[in-house]
Amino acid sequence: MPTSWADSVADGATVASSKTAYVPPHLRNRLPSSNTSTPTPASSYAGAIASGNDRLGYGGPPAGGSRWNGPKNEIRSSYGGSSSSSSWNSRTGGWDRSGEREVNPFGDDGEKPLDEHENSGINFDAYEDIPVETSGENVPPPVNTFAEIDLGEALNNNIRRCKYVKPTPVQRYAIPISLTGRDLMACAQTGSGKTAAFCFPIISGIMRGQFPRPPHPRMAFPLALILSPTRELSCQIHDEARKFAYQTGVKVVVAYGGAPINQQLRELERGVHILVATPGRLVDLLERARVSLEMIRYLALDEADRMLDMGFEPQIRKIVQQTDMPPPGIRQTMLFSATFPKEIQRLAADFLSNYIFLAVGRVGSSTDLIVQRVEYVQETDKRSHLMDLLHAQRANNVNGKQALTLIFVETKKGADSLEHWLYLNGFPATSIHGDRTQQEREYALRSFKSGNTPILVATDVAARGLDIPHVAHVINFDLPNDIDDYVHRIGRTGRAGKTGLATAFFNENNSSISRALADLMQEANQEVPAWLSRFAAISFSYGGKNRRGGNRFGGRDFRKEPAYNKGSADYYTTGNSNTGYGGSSGYNAASSAGVASAWD
Repeated sequence: MPTSWADSVADGATVASSKTAYVPPHLRNRLPSSNTSTPTPASSYAGAIASGNDRLGYGGPPAGGSRWNGPKNEIRSSYGGSSSSSSWNSRTGGWDRSGEREVNPFGDDGEKPLDEHENSGINFDAYEDIPVETSGENVPPPVNTFAEIDLGEALNNNIRRCKYVKPTPVQRYAIPISLTGRDLMACAQTGSGKTAAFCFPIISGIMRGQFPRPPHPRMAFPLALILSPTRELSCQIHDEARKFAYQTGVKVVVAYGGAPINQQLRELERGVHILVATPGRLVDLLERARVSLEMIRYLALDEADRMLDMGFEPQIRKIVQQTDMPPPGIRQTMLFSATFPKEIQRLAADFLSNYIFLAVGRVGSSTDLIVQRVEYVQETDKRSHLMDLLHAQRANNVNGKQALTLIFVETKKGADSLEHWLYLNGFPATSIHGDRTQQEREYALRSFKSGNTPILVATDVAARGLDIPHVAHVINFDLPNDIDDYVHRIGRTGRAGKTGLATAFFNENNSSISRALADLMQEANQEVPAWLSRFAAISFSYGGKNRRGGNRFGGRDFRKEPAYNKGSADYYTTGNSNTGYGGSSGYNAASSAGVASAWD
C-alpha cells in the first residue's frame, strides 16, 4: 500500500507501463505486424504494403529483383508514395484502408443454378477449329495455355479460382497482343470470354507499372477506363473485374447512371485504378471535376459498335478527344464487340494507333450450337403463338422447373404490356427496359437469374453483353430492324459453347432483314423455310442490302478493302447523306452530349 503521494505516482507509472500502447481507430482491425516500430514503405501504385501485411504485393512475395515490388527497404516515390504520405489519396494500407477488408468476390451470392447436375463451365470442345483472322503489322503469336503468359502470381491464382482451364480463342490472341502494348480491335461472339481478354492485360499492366502520384487528393485519377453502353453490362464487368483483381492491390470502381452519385463519389475518393463506367455518368463526373483522365494508360470499349452506332459517338469523342486523356500511342486502346460493321470501324479508327484487327469466328450463331427457328406469325396472332410455345416448354420441364426464357420486344410499352398479359395468364414474368429505375432493373435480373420469374420480357437493353447462365430459349417476339441486333439477341443463349434455342416471329413487317436472316441461317447450317427464301429473293430484287455480307465473322478489317483510303461511300452514306452518322439529322444531331440516352 503506498505510504505517500510520490509512492502512489510511482506505482501508477508502473501500472501504466504495463498497459498496451494506444492504437488509433483506423489501425485497430489490422493483423499484428512483425515490425510495428518502424514504418514500412508503400509498394507501388495501389499503396500495398511491401512488408508487415498479410497480403502479398502485386503477384507474389517481395523480392529484391522484382520489377514491381522492389527491395523491402526501398522507399518508392511511385503512385503509392512513401510511408510518410501514405498511398492513394493519402490513405494507408492500399486495399486495406481504414480497417476495411477486401470482400471476397468468389463468395456464394445466393444464386443457385437451376440444375445442380448442369456443368456451368465453358464447353471448350465447342471452340475447336474456330476460324481466327488477324491483320496488322507484327502480330504477336497466340498462346495455348495461361501458363505461357506472364500475368503475375496473384492474377494467376484468381484465374484458377474462376476455374478457367485454358484460354478461349479470343483470349489466346487478344491477351498476347495487349501485353505487348498494341492497340486492338477485336470482333468475337458474345459469351466467348471478351471481358477476361481485356481485363487480364489491364490488371497485369497496373500490377507491374510504376506511376506518379495523383496531383489532387480529392479527384480520382484512374489508370484504366472501361466504357460500356448499359448499366447492367457495366455492373457485370465490374463484378468480373473484381474477381480478377482480388488480392492484387488493384481497385475497381463502377459508375453508372440511375444510381445515387454520392455513393459512387465516395468509392472514387477511396481510390480507383480501373474505372468501369457508362458514358453519360462519366461525362457528369468529368464536368463535376471529380474524375480526371490525365493518367489513363488503358482504354477499353466493350460493345464498341453499339456505343458508336446508337448515339454515344458525341459523348465518346468528348471523353476520348476533348478531355485530358492521353492521345493514342501514349495510352493503349482496346475495342471489343461481337459485330464490327465497316462504317463503325472507320469511326473507331480515330481512337486507335497502328492497331491489330482480330476476328474470331462466332461460336453458336454460326454453328449448330444455337438451333434457330423462324415462324411466320401475323401481328395479331403473336400472343396466342407465344402462349403455345410457353405451354409446350412448360410440359417439357425438368424436375418441375421452368427453363429460363428471354423474350425480346421492340418497345418499352410493348414490354410492359406483354409482361402484364403473361402474368394474367399464369406465367411468372418480369420485364426490363430503359424506363425502369435501376433498382427495378437489378431486381428483375436477379429474379430472372434465380428462376423465381423464369420469363424475362426485354427490349434491346438486355441484348448486349449480359451473361445470364442457363437461358434455354430466346424468343424474338418482335424482330429487330438490323441483323446485327438479331445476332446479339440470340447470343443470350448458347453461352460459352453450350446449346440453346432461338425462335423468331416473322411477318411482312420484317421483310427488310429477310435476306440477311436467310443468309445467317444458311451459314449456321440451319434449315431455311421456303417462304423465307422467297421473301429474301424479293428483298434482293428490290435492292435490299445485307449489312453483314455472309461470312463466319462479325466483321472483317475494312483496311483490307481496295476502297480503303479512297474515301468511297457505302450503303450507309450513299443516298443517305442527310441521315448518316455525320449528317445534320443523324445520330449525332439526335443525341448531343447533354442528352441522356435510353442505353445509359
